[in-house]
Amino acid sequence: MEILSPLRVWKTILTILSVALNPCLSAKVQDSHIPETFPLSDFDSGFGLSTTQIGETATIPYRSSLGDLRKFYHCPKRRSFPPNFLFGAGTSALQVEGAASEGGRGPGIWDDRINRNKEAFIDGDKFPTMIQHYKRYKEDVQHLKNLGINSYRMSISWSRVLPDGTIEGGVNQEGVDFYNHLIDELLANGITPFVTILHFDYPLAIQEKLNGFLNSSIVNYYKDYCELLFKTYGDRVKHWTTMNEPQIVGLITYMHGFDNDNPEPCQATKLCKQPYTVVHNYILCHAAAVKLYREKFQATQRGEIGIVIGSESFEPYSSKSEDVAAAERLTDFLIGWILDPVVYGDYPKIMRDLVGNRLPNFTEDEKNMVAGSTDFIGINYYTSHFAKHETNKTNISLTDNYDALGSSEDFNAEGKTLGYLDKYGGNFVYPQGLYNILQHIKKKYQNPKIYITENGIASFNITNPLIDMHRIKYLATHLNYTKAAIDDGVRVGGYFVWAAFDTFEFRAGFSRNWGIIHVDFNNNLERCTTVAGKWYKRFLNHVIPH
Repeated sequence: MEILSPLRVWKTILTILSVALNPCLSAKVQDSHIPETFPLSDFDSGFGLSTTQIGETATIPYRSSLGDLRKFYHCPKRRSFPPNFLFGAGTSALQVEGAASEGGRGPGIWDDRINRNKEAFIDGDKFPTMIQHYKRYKEDVQHLKNLGINSYRMSISWSRVLPDGTIEGGVNQEGVDFYNHLIDELLANGITPFVTILHFDYPLAIQEKLNGFLNSSIVNYYKDYCELLFKTYGDRVKHWTTMNEPQIVGLITYMHGFDNDNPEPCQATKLCKQPYTVVHNYILCHAAAVKLYREKFQATQRGEIGIVIGSESFEPYSSKSEDVAAAERLTDFLIGWILDPVVYGDYPKIMRDLVGNRLPNFTEDEKNMVAGSTDFIGINYYTSHFAKHETNKTNISLTDNYDALGSSEDFNAEGKTLGYLDKYGGNFVYPQGLYNILQHIKKKYQNPKIYITENGIASFNITNPLIDMHRIKYLATHLNYTKAAIDDGVRVGGYFVWAAFDTFEFRAGFSRNWGIIHVDFNNNLERCTTVAGKWYKRFLNHVIPH
């Protein structure tokens, strides 16, 4: 999800660029033959570009050297992955459902944030309705089925099933029924639900009552919420993730104060405490949920439960030892912040050394509960950066951790970048970084099972959002490095494109067209599969030429 992953997204200047009106009507992606100007041996027919559309999109990457386009498809065959591998796409309830005040749903923290500050959010007026997934889920499941995916990463809205966040406050049966219907619809169409319990949003009542995750009492409420979900859906849901990117919430909302009405003054002092308190309580919530699931449900329901983290690979800014050390520190302060506790029971030593008494301590009982508290690790990967040693905290800004004494940079000391800048998505594309992270987790964290729970790129600086050729290259190269990691012993169990549909990306709204199924707001929210979506379908159906 672009607003929180990759970490440097706040650095990007949000620019709204024009797209063709009614793209689903005026320029539908046709299953016609590729023009003769394309190397047919590499492209085959049916990737969804008509001759007319090629003429409309002179800005397609590599348009001037079409032979280079064969690189888009140099990825492993679908059948070369393990037979039980999950290939999917994902969204979150917060970003697609809509019906914010319908069906008994209570307000969440993001409803409140956006309602009070709409001018800061592109498409803030669309937030209550989104793409109407709540009302159009059956149609959406058919679009997912048409993609050929075998799994869909979704989340459940805490506010929809427990409007005030507590069992005592009442269970909203309409909300419970909606997820029953959605899960059943997915299964009936051969799609495995991969469910996130908490994807950023939680009931406003919990925030007002407890001050949210700054209060350790939230663990009990979260545990009750999880138990309701396990009891209700665990007979059909076999893949649970407790939460999405807790350390990113700590960094963005609490350390850097984005969308936080009352942040501590650590942007000035650089001595933050709240981010560490919040993430500590997230970890305790995660561990409590895993303990509950393992003790009461796992044996009979035969599912698995894990956690999803934001990730990126850090390469040294130079060959200097201080920059090499900075890369290791930034990795520990991002990935180790979560994985060291859930695997080994405590934070990385470097965090203890540099954060000091601002970093909470686990009690012995908590250490025992937290250690080993995951059946798998989900990683969200988009891009990577160079790590530069920086002792002056005032020079550390944006989304880096002040205490890590390092800054993430787009260019190294020689002026080189990691990968290439995709001007259609706004990111530097470095698929080897995904391989590096997978290898790092394998080596440092006991070779756990891993799911790549988010991987993708925006598509906004193009004439027609359906013709997202740059995204094909992005997906193909990351699949290639995923397969390479599997061949080298990493236990990857699945890969999910972000996103299945265009999602509300917080301050960027719907402006960046993340979905491989595009949603046309100018034509009754019509869903249209993009060129990249059609490529993904062909890959999953074993028809990509090699």
